[in-house]
Amino acid sequence: MVLKASLRGLVPPFMAMDMMRESAMLEARGQSIIHLEVGQPSTGIPKRAALRISESLSNDVLGYTVAQGLPALRDRIAQHYLDTYGVTVPASRVFATTGSSAGFILAFLSAFEVGDRVALASPGYPAYRHILTSLGMVPELILADATTRYQPTVDHLKRLHSLPDGLILGSPANPTGSVIPTEEFCELVTYCDQHGIRLISDEIYHGITYGTDSATAAGLADSGFVVNSFSKYFSMTGWRLGWLLVPPDLMRSLECLAQNLFIAPPTLSQLAGTAVFECRDELDANVQRYSANRDILLKRLPELGFDKFAPADGAFYVYADISAFTDDAESFCKRMLHEAGVATTPGLDFDPARGHKFIRFSFAGSSGDMEEACARLQTWCEGLKV
Repeated sequence: MVLKASLRGLVPPFMAMDMMRESAMLEARGQSIIHLEVGQPSTGIPKRAALRISESLSNDVLGYTVAQGLPALRDRIAQHYLDTYGVTVPASRVFATTGSSAGFILAFLSAFEVGDRVALASPGYPAYRHILTSLGMVPELILADATTRYQPTVDHLKRLHSLPDGLILGSPANPTGSVIPTEEFCELVTYCDQHGIRLISDEIYHGITYGTDSATAAGLADSGFVVNSFSKYFSMTGWRLGWLLVPPDLMRSLECLAQNLFIAPPTLSQLAGTAVFECRDELDANVQRYSANRDILLKRLPELGFDKFAPADGAFYVYADISAFTDDAESFCKRMLHEAGVATTPGLDFDPARGHKFIRFSFAGSSGDMEEACARLQTWCEGLKV
């Protein structure tokens, strides 16, 4: 007897996590691995937030919160927009989520029907299209390239056979690190608002930029979502806490979905989140370290033959063209892992059409790891040329 199984689980794997799993297996066997495969800060939760957790374990009753999250957390997030961007955001539009991943699920489910088309740039974060596909929606890939900094533009939207139901923007982007210039970003937000395209602005790498600023969709148009997370700049990856700025017309439907799907984000994480905004000095020091790591890779990678990459304006990634070495990024990354002990992510994770010629390096780790990775790659790449 053959039991029924859903096709939803047949989405492609998240290859960065597959590489992380394979790396862990090799480490368990005693091999030394330098981790450049996952976009995970190695800096740990800031001290003030850790203290708040310790106090909460002793004094607070850690039951459920309301689905939207703790009022104190939502108020603090709203204050963050005023402090950081000069934008007034009502706390009533702030919705805490179980990481940005739950935020995307809630945004997609509340905004789109089965069969709706949602445009997004390729290369781009793979979970965008995989979540959409698993929910019965249609990801419409915009094949962006270096001429537009690997980002979508209004011209891209106009060239589609018809306007999509939604558009996902990521700035700074994963995997490229590129930032959409403010004028172009505002043009995209306005175009979507005027043409009935529901915008989802992924801003989880805000705060991590190098000599440039990232524009926020907050305050530009209330019709779109803003997605953010405590995982990247705020260095709370494993605490699974994020937030949405929700369009007013979708707040109640999103609340009902959240109540049924997630109940509420983790209470302990929410308590830590209220304190983490007071840790700016520590968090900005983390960004300075990412900047130093970025400098190491941007200097050393071209010397090793990885001399074509996207503009790494923000986040902590270098998205490099490896066509001088191979057109099989997956095999290349596996060889690099097993033979050099350096874990990276193949570009197919981010671009199904052209990613076989690219890999992503994450520089979220320590500067020592960056130096050691480059030293190992120098030896390994020299062996490839023999």
